[in-house]
Amino acid sequence: MIDLLKTNIGRLRILGVLEGTSLILLLFVAVPLKYIWGYPQGSQVIGTIHGGLFLLFIINTLSVGVEQNWKFATTTWKVLLACVVPFGTFYIDRKILRHIK
Repeated sequence: MIDLLKTNIGRLRILGVLEGTSLILLLFVAVPLKYIWGYPQGSQVIGTIHGGLFLLFIINTLSVGVEQNWKFATTTWKVLLACVVPFGTFYIDRKILRHIK
């Protein structure tokens, strides 16, 4: 884990896991708490955390894309799309990010 923090791609991978986890928590925990049991505070807290991680993921994706000379049409858009699909960041980490040095 410490080794991942030393590189931009490693930090992007960590952000992907955090962002993906926050999206899952938002969709499958906070939203049901809000609309089924009337507890909106979960959505407010997790939604804010997820929004921050979402923005960090997008900014870091663009930064790594420039650093790694990714073609937008072949790689960058896939990584960006992953952050809006539940489990997408986990898939992209396994298929693309893990293999980049």
